[in-house]
Amino acid sequence: MNSYKFTYSIYQRPFRQPLKTSHGVWEVRAGIIIQLTDDLGRCHPGEIAPIPWFGSESIEQASDWCQQIGDNITASEIDRIPDDLPACQFGFGSALMAVNLPPANTILPNLDISALLPSGADAIARFPALYTQGYSTFKWKIGVLPIDQEMAIWKQFMTTLPVDAKLRLDANGGLTYAEAEQWLKICSQEARIEFLEQPLAVDSIEQMQELAGLYDTPIALDESVATFNRIQAAYTQGWRGIYVIKPGIAGFPWRLAEFITQYQLDVVFSSVMETSVGRDAAFQLASRLNLRRSMGFGIDEWFGDPENSEGKSKYKDLARYL
Repeated sequence: MNSYKFTYSIYQRPFRQPLKTSHGVWEVRAGIIIQLTDDLGRCHPGEIAPIPWFGSESIEQASDWCQQIGDNITASEIDRIPDDLPACQFGFGSALMAVNLPPANTILPNLDISALLPSGADAIARFPALYTQGYSTFKWKIGVLPIDQEMAIWKQFMTTLPVDAKLRLDANGGLTYAEAEQWLKICSQEARIEFLEQPLAVDSIEQMQELAGLYDTPIALDESVATFNRIQAAYTQGWRGIYVIKPGIAGFPWRLAEFITQYQLDVVFSSVMETSVGRDAAFQLASRLNLRRSMGFGIDEWFGDPENSEGKSKYKDLARYL
């Protein structure tokens, strides 16, 4: 049975500007970088980046789990990480997968990435620079301001959005049924809207299925499919639309890949605002699955200088991951 030396480091990355969603204001991304070292001395990193308001464990629960492991862990112990620790499952699971990757597969593919815009009118000001950088798909958070204000901003934004660009509207479950209908009515007249993401609350899959059948603009689930158990439940409930999956909190990567492949899900991989460790693990998984939609990992500009990040590191090169 393979045993690996285990170390971990807690980090905190302040956002350059707070990320505002219908869940509230997010100012600091806290996470954990882990390392598995094999018997040849090769180090394999993984990342635990929880989002508890999406249904994952908290950073405190993840830290407690890491603390109780000790200095060594086996593959079978990793496989027994419980389902109520999905970010831990992904962090340890992706590190374990990296152990078994042949060197040729460590080269990351060139994947299409969508950019995350700030909420409100700031999106209009920020968009041109991102488009110039080469992004053609963008996500804009709604459900943050009163709907009349956001619709007015949206209409102004659409006058500047090029014909070859796509816009994803993400409500983070913050709309009422009537508000979702208002958005779907105006979006259905606009081909540049790729989808409306998670308009209603997590447990409103039936209502979102109903809305999906009434309007041309596709609906994508996000919070409703945040963890592997929720992904399974949504499929069982009959959801055959788009799944916006955050690999970083979706549990073991091999189990996720098997489910996506078996049921041919229409998937968008999306960021949990992780470092390059979690991002690269998600990219490796995406390349194996040949996902066709732009991945929601255009987040670099949301963070400041890594040297200003606060962290407790057990090894010297943590900064290169931030």
